[in-house]
Amino acid sequence: MDATIALRLPRDAASVPLIRQLLDATLAALGVVPAVRDDVELLLSEACSNVIKHADPSDEYTVSAGVHDGLCVIKVVDTGGGFDPHKVAAPTSSMEYGRGLQIMRALADDVRFTNRREAGVMVCLEKRLEFVAGAPFVAN
Repeated sequence: MDATIALRLPRDAASVPLIRQLLDATLAALGVVPAVRDDVELLLSEACSNVIKHADPSDEYTVSAGVHDGLCVIKVVDTGGGFDPHKVAAPTSSMEYGRGLQIMRALADDVRFTNRREAGVMVCLEKRLEFVAGAPFVAN
């Protein structure tokens, strides 16, 4: 079973819960276990929050998420100024922000950042899915 969703969203904090709830409901309907859905939710939240905070001068962004062969692939694309993820300083223990890249790298099975030629960045997050027993569309 393949499933794909894609939305173009305003670069506004109110857009994050919308896409998060939509993807979580999709994964729940497919029978993905709650712990993995929680990881996916946090991955998506961090990627979208980074766009909201840092993707100037972009006024919108795109999120696509697909499930294929037990793998969830999320792509968050903005049209901001881009960045080099290798030059982002690691946060200190006293900082209350700046941990998004570390969280994404810790929870995802694969994380890729691509600066786009036109402008902006594409963040690609991959997470291997686990399904509840008897989940629809899963060979048992």
